[in-house]
Amino acid sequence: MKPGIHPEYRPVVFRDRAADYAFLTRSTATSDKTVEWEDGNTYPVIDVEISSASHPFYTGTQRVLDTAGRVERFERRYGRGRSKR
Repeated sequence: MKPGIHPEYRPVVFRDRAADYAFLTRSTATSDKTVEWEDGNTYPVIDVEISSASHPFYTGTQRVLDTAGRVERFERRYGRGRSKR
């Protein structure tokens, strides 16, 4: 790597406020906020809106959408096979 052009890669805590979940990883992201982690060290913290702890796909609360109903509603509203000419 060329020295002096890459951002600093360091430990950062990502905190999901919705699920009250935080994890320590390495990142180039920066933040003015800090948090004291379980190991006693202070790390920058980045608040995120969603993570694997709160995302519906990972938590099993994913909703199944009725795509057939949506297609039928679209066809009723805009018609089927209408020509623009």
